[in-house]
Amino acid sequence: MRANTTDTRAPLLVWGALAIVYVVWGSTYLGIAIAIESIPPMLHGAMRFITAAALLAGFLLVRSGPSAFRMSRRQFLGAAFVGVLLLTLGNGMVAVAEQYISTGLAALLVASVPLWLVVFRFAVRDRPKALTIAGVLVGLGGVAALSLTGAEGGSGVGIVVVLLASVSWSVGSFLSSRIEMPADPLATSAVEMVVGGAGLLVLGTGLGERLDLSAVTTRSWLALAYLVLVGSLIGFTAFSWLLGNAPISLVSTYAYVNPAVAVALGALVLHEPITTQVLVGGVIILVGVALVISTERKRPKRVLEDVDSGGDVGLGARGGQEPHPAVEQRGV
Repeated sequence: MRANTTDTRAPLLVWGALAIVYVVWGSTYLGIAIAIESIPPMLHGAMRFITAAALLAGFLLVRSGPSAFRMSRRQFLGAAFVGVLLLTLGNGMVAVAEQYISTGLAALLVASVPLWLVVFRFAVRDRPKALTIAGVLVGLGGVAALSLTGAEGGSGVGIVVVLLASVSWSVGSFLSSRIEMPADPLATSAVEMVVGGAGLLVLGTGLGERLDLSAVTTRSWLALAYLVLVGSLIGFTAFSWLLGNAPISLVSTYAYVNPAVAVALGALVLHEPITTQVLVGGVIILVGVALVISTERKRPKRVLEDVDSGGDVGLGARGGQEPHPAVEQRGV
């Protein structure tokens, strides 16, 4: 009887966790847009990730003690470098871009991350399958279509910035599976977040951003709290659980569900226009990503062992493991 109860509950837990990842990670684009209404974009990221790192580190210390953060200097530097690529440059540039482009357009362009990962694999002579290459070409065609015609959702500058953010994200994800990282993925995430947040603090301050607490609205504070607690911690926990309890082919669907959620929320809450160009370009990108995912999930099981992902907070990979391209995409 107990086994039957477990069997009945397991699918419900999987779909519940998947729903959290779909909605939470898709909603972070909206959260960023509201937070940066009255908080400078890079300083908002610094506050967000340093706070999330402190909460995660506190949890780890309570759960496992100081041993959770036992790592070599090389492992720490690896996690720190990835944190800069993913959070300082990747997430930071997305926040900057959202000053100029719609949240839906930003999400659709960030959806190209799995495509860039395949391009990097090709560059190091890890030749993908023909269908994977076809998916990349289709998806990048959608990126080109959005970049050339999607300015109705914002400026060309914003589009260039978010594409640079996507490439930085891809480089960080690609390298994180090929350099030495801490053994504990939670500790890795804490390092990535604190270093990435510190990088945003230095960069934002250096570029003249200043935080005027009296000017920050309640709406922006609530959005920031949502990004820290729900986007970074709850979403991260749900995704981590899914990696160990659900088929990777199912988990990977977030790569093309999140942008759809982001577009819908942007239209509903911020009244962002959904143009024909955005719809067509977005569908082309998502078709390309779906082709890549459907082809790559048939690769040997060892590629699924890499847990280098985690939406808003990097979920660190151990060096030397080969990542699944969809799982490596990180939300914002």
